[in-house]
Amino acid sequence: MKTDKNKELIIQQLKKTPIVQVSCEKVGIGRATFYRWKQEDQDFATKADEALLEGSLLVNDVAESQLMSAIRDKNLTAIIFWLKHHHPNYATKVEVTARLKADNEVLTPEQEELVTKALKLASLIPKVKEEEKS
Repeated sequence: MKTDKNKELIIQQLKKTPIVQVSCEKVGIGRATFYRWKQEDQDFATKADEALLEGSLLVNDVAESQLMSAIRDKNLTAIIFWLKHHHPNYATKVEVTARLKADNEVLTPEQEELVTKALKLASLIPKVKEEEKS
């Protein structure tokens, strides 16, 4: 059946090019058709999601390979990027310094809420999930 063949072709294409629009164009089907198939066929949806993940991992490998080549070519931007993301001494840091009037000064509930919100926004403390609040 032509539909089954096209489904298999799009799965194979997504593994090479994990971009739905581009993969659909290469196979000759519309994006709407792809998403309709995903909605109507759970097996296809699972295979498509797995193919997209596999394709993304392939692109990641290629990108890392290119990054390593750029580092070998003494590309300063690539070197900085690598160090910022792989070496703790070069990671972006947020430093907060403050002095309290007294060591035992207690924050008001409003001040505590503002400090907590600021720390969450700076990703210094995890955001509390809704189920953990109850």
